[in-house]
Amino acid sequence: MTDLSMNLGTLVRTPLTPAHFPDVSGALPAAPRPAGAVDVLLVNPPSPDGAIWIRCQHRVGRRSRENMIWPQVALAQLAALLVPDYSVEIVDAIPGRMTWKAFEKLLHEKQPRYYVTHVTAPSLTNDMRGVMMARALGARTIAIGTHVTPLPTLTMESFPALDFVLRGEPELSLRELLDTLEWSAGRRTGAARSSHADLAARLDLLFRHSDPDWRPAWELDPASPLAAVKGLAWRERDEIRTNADRPYISDLNELPLPLHGLLPYDLYRAPGIRGPYSFVVPSRGCPGGCTFCIKHVSYGSSVRLRSPENVLAELQVLWNLGLRNVHLYSDLFTVNREQVMAICDGMVRQGLRFKWTCNSRVDFVDPAMLSAMAGAGCWMISWGIESASQDILNHVHKGTDRAGIEQALRWSKEAGIWNWGFFILGLPGETEATIKETIKLAKALPLDLALFHIAAPYPGTPFFFEVVKNGWFRPGARWEEVDMDESTVLDYPGLPAERIEYWARRAFREWALRPGPIWTYLKSVKDWYSFKSAFDAGLQALGWMR
Repeated sequence: MTDLSMNLGTLVRTPLTPAHFPDVSGALPAAPRPAGAVDVLLVNPPSPDGAIWIRCQHRVGRRSRENMIWPQVALAQLAALLVPDYSVEIVDAIPGRMTWKAFEKLLHEKQPRYYVTHVTAPSLTNDMRGVMMARALGARTIAIGTHVTPLPTLTMESFPALDFVLRGEPELSLRELLDTLEWSAGRRTGAARSSHADLAARLDLLFRHSDPDWRPAWELDPASPLAAVKGLAWRERDEIRTNADRPYISDLNELPLPLHGLLPYDLYRAPGIRGPYSFVVPSRGCPGGCTFCIKHVSYGSSVRLRSPENVLAELQVLWNLGLRNVHLYSDLFTVNREQVMAICDGMVRQGLRFKWTCNSRVDFVDPAMLSAMAGAGCWMISWGIESASQDILNHVHKGTDRAGIEQALRWSKEAGIWNWGFFILGLPGETEATIKETIKLAKALPLDLALFHIAAPYPGTPFFFEVVKNGWFRPGARWEEVDMDESTVLDYPGLPAERIEYWARRAFREWALRPGPIWTYLKSVKDWYSFKSAFDAGLQALGWMR
């Protein structure tokens, strides 16, 4: 993965914090660690504005117009590779709307040795606030996510408090980094990955199956072991070094199940769902070639499947925790028909009567599959429809057409499944006329919900390079404005940023303020939380509140 720091067009860097100072901490006596201290703190930090924000290791950051609070299953997956060798806690500051003052107090209580955090473009400076707080308390700071993966050098240059970036798929890179730092500090000896035989064997399989030439970093380069940790960007004195890419995990079944018990499930909610819910990730990677999609930055285009048995085992864990709602959240859930049918069959046979949702593409479903999904509890599918313009769909390599869109959504409706359509305004070739056509299409389709996002050129995507090449970045734009929902950094000839933002607001109003969508909202209201959630989400999407 190449660092894109030299290809940023007119985007303005976040101002540098004070220059690097010599580290004299080694000359000072180490402070005693408090009783509640932990080795590793996995963090989804407070939001920039007190609102609900969505962050994930392979997606982008954005305000949640739909009032959906995302379960931090990605952090629970990281934790599963560290316990019991490290004491680990997850801090998800979003569900309880934790303030920065409360977060700072928590850091003082936990005194983590290692601080691992999500970092996204729209919340970059905000996310780095937590990094600076943790670094001031002596933690080694580590960032993951789709912003730092393509921009490790630029991010670390701009924020000297950030010690490490894990590029791409972070699980194995994090484990190896921590083991290497512990070995360098003299707190771990020998080549064993773990003092627990079962975990050591699992880790050995994961590392060697994914990278046959792998050996512990301290064996490959005892003088500078960090240089041997693949997927890592790090500081060597005044130089920022970017190591070789880490191969993707070849067999996802070899990953331990996420430690769901570390997450605050009593606080996770989504519109239309009564009670808490979770994510389960049946696969990684998507064969689609959409030039705007950020998923490929972390997981690539090759598809890696978990076995149906492995997915069902995780669903059983959630069922035992008392959860009855789940989102099967792959890059493309229906990518493999055999896997989908086996999961549905297993849920029915094992009595896992979840109400569940998923995402799909219109060219990866058929009536029999949709019927099986509905029979297993699927009640809604999210579809990436994007645009009514075939020229725009072709330009961004979407690979779909209007006939296929209409057919798939009709099949879904006939199976008794709700349709949630996602549209993107402002892709290359967009005009006010094509936007009007997209709104018209959204009204004509059998949609129960719709969201209209603004095209965002995220670093690492082909769309980003196209915007740079053509000079479409708005002068003076900042990373925090690379936002799918409220603002844009794009300025096309004939379609300036202000008009894209105007149409993004207007599109939802035109779609929503009709009898059909209003009736859908009313049908989804089952209790006070559902009413308030739907009402607030509607106002936010309509632009009547922030």
